[in-house]
Formats: sequence, structure tokens, C-alpha cells
Amino acid sequence: MAGARIGKWLAGAALVGSGIVAGLAYAQRATDRDPYVWLEDKDGSRAQAWVAAENARTLPRLQNDPRYKGFYEEARAIAAAKDRIPMPQQVMGRIVNFWRDADHPQGILRWTTVDDYAARQPAWRTLLDVDALSKTDGRKWVYKGMTCLSPEQRLCLIALSEGGEDAITLREFDLAAGRFVEGGFVLPTSKQGAVWIDKDTLLVSRDWGAGTMTASSYPFVIKKLVRGQPLSQATEVFRGAPDDQLGSYASVMTDGVGHRAVFIERQKTFFGAERSLWRPAGVTKLALPARTAPAAMVDGQVVFTTSEAWGAIPTGAVASVPLRELEAGRLTPTLIFAPTSRQAVSTVEATRHHVILDYTDNVRGRISVYTPGAGGWTSRALSLPDNASFGVTGTSDRNDVAFLATTGFLMPTTLSRFDAGDAAAPIRIKELPAKFDATGLIAEQYQATSSDGTKVPYFIVHRRDAPRDGSIPTIMTAYGGFEVPMLPTYSAITGKLWLERGGAYVLANIRGGGEFGPAWHDAGRKTKRQVIYDDFAAVAKDLIARRFTSPAKLGIYGGSNGGLLMGVAFNQHPELWKAVTIQVPLLDMLRYEKIAAGASWADEYGSVSVPAERAFLARISPYHNIRRGARYPEPYIWTTTKDDRVGPQHARKFAARLKEYGLPYLFYEDTAGGHSGDADIEQGARLQALQMTYFAQKLFGAP
Repeated sequence: MAGARIGKWLAGAALVGSGIVAGLAYAQRATDRDPYVWLEDKDGSRAQAWVAAENARTLPRLQNDPRYKGFYEEARAIAAAKDRIPMPQQVMGRIVNFWRDADHPQGILRWTTVDDYAARQPAWRTLLDVDALSKTDGRKWVYKGMTCLSPEQRLCLIALSEGGEDAITLREFDLAAGRFVEGGFVLPTSKQGAVWIDKDTLLVSRDWGAGTMTASSYPFVIKKLVRGQPLSQATEVFRGAPDDQLGSYASVMTDGVGHRAVFIERQKTFFGAERSLWRPAGVTKLALPARTAPAAMVDGQVVFTTSEAWGAIPTGAVASVPLRELEAGRLTPTLIFAPTSRQAVSTVEATRHHVILDYTDNVRGRISVYTPGAGGWTSRALSLPDNASFGVTGTSDRNDVAFLATTGFLMPTTLSRFDAGDAAAPIRIKELPAKFDATGLIAEQYQATSSDGTKVPYFIVHRRDAPRDGSIPTIMTAYGGFEVPMLPTYSAITGKLWLERGGAYVLANIRGGGEFGPAWHDAGRKTKRQVIYDDFAAVAKDLIARRFTSPAKLGIYGGSNGGLLMGVAFNQHPELWKAVTIQVPLLDMLRYEKIAAGASWADEYGSVSVPAERAFLARISPYHNIRRGARYPEPYIWTTTKDDRVGPQHARKFAARLKEYGLPYLFYEDTAGGHSGDADIEQGARLQALQMTYFAQKLFGAP
């Protein structure tokens, strides 16, 4: 299989080489004659008027469908229900949870004791009411998380975003008192990060003024800020460079026996970074491979994940180095876990004495506990159900308590508590009631053969007795980028709005993602990216060949990088699908580096500054490859004005080009919610209902 991939890549490289001149000339002409650059003025009056007109055309088409109201009410009821599982975070020996429901659409931050958390109805104490804060401040705040001084300390920095943008405001909060600290740290809105050095000192990355942000809008200067200092008096401790793709940030790791490590990460490319240790005496650069990163610390052992070989440590592995050795500049790693070709590490979590490894084996979840000792690391696997995904949460370096979330396509999520040092099975303490009727449904895994012979797995959820005659309305999704795996999960809204109505759902585990580790991702980076799109098409063709569905009954959707996937699929294989939903997408791949945070992704997509990469981008860019007069399905394109990561510009320009060519399309731009569309419960329900109405119209037909 590796030989086939290499041969395919060499053939592709030859084509790129022969097409560089023509590709560059085409790309330059396409950019020069672009009539829709004015739509890149995100908040400009002309662009906003265009958006308003498009929304006025699209919304009646979808919202006047009698199915829309039912979809919206069902989606909102699921999102607002009080019987969901409140996922835990341990701080100060308590369980902290951020919660949204019908009474708190923007959410509340609350806590309870560890023992009370296991009760059916814990006695929660509200710490922060984001709805009330928004009314007081006159701003649409979206909670984005918190960074605490240490697991046993009460001071935290609360991150708040206006409308859901990536740019945040950081405000100091006293958990024990349940209020913002009067006269405490306040870091005004910026794309930024901050960590605690002690109760009076922060290391902060942010916009410090002219020349301190990268071309992709991330901070590359880290300064030490002391309580009471204005930002202008903060002291610089580290500086990256303006051409770094993601900027520079500090992070802090602690363990249960008192060790503390402050790392500085200079993200020169999206996947490659220089890492250093910060100490009061200065910064020491670590001789680590660019794609090896610290993930946890236990008993003075710093645990790393590897996305490239590190001496004898293979790609995709987990390894450790004693902190004292790091501080002395001696980096001789010890192997903890080495994956097979069909395994991939998902997350690494630490308790007081153990490391918990969450990994997948052929896209099925596995959990193992690793413990350091005088003779090295020992391991113990948890006995868990197959065909499920897992997530470890709520760990702390103060104890060995951990919580395990278990989920599957037809398995409502459950939460169990376990002791990482105890062989006893996890004890279930909470479970999500079934949110849709799964009677008669089955989830199966198949493989499709891609253009280069690679076997690409996918899951399909459908009625067991569904006819194999190509008549089943089916929606299919994938992501295919940034080493992000797509795993089986319980989607209550998809189940209620789609599966209950007789539709089928497909999840494709295509290359570019992390389902089989770094190699699965690297196979589709930059000019090798066509295999990602071939994989997706191969899954569709396999579904059709097996008669699960047919082109007249197949719809596809994806967001962000998955939105780019949808745009390419729309152009390259319009004959395979009847419906295409393109969510918060990248679509203009010749100007993506100039839009929002686009310059940060050149390590994934390639750059127009590199001739071969520009030629390839010109060939796959959805915006530049729409063909006048071609027969396309009518797509539904949606985005948000507040998206400061990908930006709404791509979606706008794509829709405008379709309109210019007289091609059918639907376009909707929501005014809030950022890249995730998560401003509040109502927005999420609206976006889900609009999308499902579109699919119902296309794949089920008239109501």
C-alpha cells in the first residue's frame, strides 16, 4: 500500500511540474480579474447589503417549508434539555461545569463537590451567569473557557468572546467568591493566551501594538505581566517572528508531587514548533523534533506525543523524559506506547500517579493506563465495549479520579467514574436518555477502495430492513484535514431529525484526518491533497455500488476544512450527489492566505508563494473551478459574519460566482456565532433546522 501511495504521489508531482507555468499563469489571471474582492470587506456596508439580500432570498425558501418549524423545535429541545450530562472539570477539589439550557441559553459556570456530582440532581452553585453578564455589559458574551492558577487555587482567568469570535477578553475571576476580582487582571480583546506563573504574575501572548502579530493574526511576543502593571509596562520574555504561522504561547504543567514546568511554544508552522523551557533566569530551547509536543507530566516525567520520528521513538508514539533531564538539556526519550499502522493516539491525560491514554484501533476506541516505576512504564487496558468512542475528562494531578465518557452512533453517551490506580471497572454514574428512537437501526463499518488502492473505512447508520435499491435518502460527512479524526459519536439531533424519518447517515474516515495517525494525515498534505478528495468520492461510489443509496438520494455536508472538501466535491463530482451543504468554508484557495487567519494553514494546504503549490491550489480551488454551464446540484452555503478564523468571505464569493454563472444556490450568513456558530442555543437550533430542511427538500422531496 505504501508503494502504491508513493507511486501515485510521484505521478502527481510530475503533473504538477509540467503544469507549473500554465497553473501560475491561470492563477494570476484568476486573481487579477476577480470581480468579488469587495465581498472580502467583512463588515463593509456594500458587502452587508449583499448579505442581507441573499438572506432575504434564502430564508423564506427554507423557513416557509412546513418541516422547518418541527426541525427547529426538536433541535432546540435537545440542545436545551436539562437531562444532558454535565461534563466535569476538577478544580479546587470540586467539579466545575459550563452549562446551557432553556433558562440559560448563553450558559452558566457552576460547581459542586466531587461526591455530590455523582447524585442524580447535584446541588450546583452558580459561579457566573453569562446571560446576566451580557445584559449588564451590553455585549453578547460567549464563554470560551478558563485558565486557573493551579488545581488547588481559586484564581482563574475567564475567557469571553463577543459574538463567538476567536478574539477573547480575559478577566480574573475568584472561584470561591463566585465573582470577578475587583482591580484584578483584565486583558482587553485580542487573539491571545495567558498562563499563571504565580498569583501575581502572568505570561501573556497578545496584540501588544504594531509589529507584534503574525500575518495570520496571532501573537508572537510573550511578556511577563505583574499584578497592577498596565500592559505597556509588561516585560518581554520571548519573541518569535512575524512570518511564523501560528505565533508563540506559554503553557504550564504541574504534577502531584510538586514539579512545575513552563513551556514556550513558537509555532513556526501549523504542525512544527520550537519548544523551550521558561525559568526566571531565562529561556532554554529544547532539542526536540518540530512535531513532538509535551502532553502531560506525572511523577516528574514529562510525557510527549510524536508526529514524526524522535530517534528510536516512532511516529505517532507516546514517550517520556524526566523533567530534570529536560532542564539539563539531556533529551533521551523512553517509549511508552507505539501504535500499529491502524492505531492512533487521541488524547493523553494525567492523574496524580498515572497517564491515561485514549487511542483508536481501526477507528474504534481503546483506553489504557500507564504507570511510571523504577523498572519503567507498566500498562493496564480497560475492558470496554467495542464499536464505541471514549473520552477521558475531569482529571487532576491532586488525585487519581478520572471520568470516562462512552458514546457510539446508537449508544447514548454515558459517564463513568474510575480510579486510574485501581483495576476495578469504571462505575457508571450518569447517562444520557435516548434522544431518538433507534429501534431497527444498525451501525456498520465498510471499506472503499480509493484511486491509489488505499482502503478507506467508513461507517453507515441505517435501518436494518432498508431496501438495497438505492432509494434511501442519505447524508454523508467527513473532514479530511489537520490530523483530526472523525469517530463514532451519539448525535441526538442527527438521529431525531434525520434517522427517525427514515434517512441514513455516513461518516467517511478519509485521509488528511488522524484516524490512523500522522501518516494518514501526511498522505494528503499540500500537493498530495487530491487523494483526500478521491477518498471521499470513493466512499460515495462504494455506497452507490452497494445500493445503500443513489446519486439522486445522496447529500453531503462539511464545515471549515470540511467545507473546502464539499466545495471540491461539488466541482469534481457533481454527478455523485443531489445535495451539498457547505459550512463556514475555505473556497478561494488562491487568496486564502490573505483572508482572516488563512496564512496559518500553509503547512496544511501549501502556499501560493511556492510555484508548485500555487499551481495545485489553482487546480482544486472551488471558487476558481466553477464551470459556466455545468450541471451542478443546488448547494446550500452558510457562514457567519463573526467568523474571524476562516471568515465569511469565501462563502460570499463562491455564491456570487454561482450567481454570475446563472447557477442555482442557496446562501445564508448568520450575524453571530463565530466559526463554530455557538453564540447560544437558538442559533445552533436554527442552523441545524435550516440545514435539515434543505436536505429534506432535496432528498425526501415535497412535504
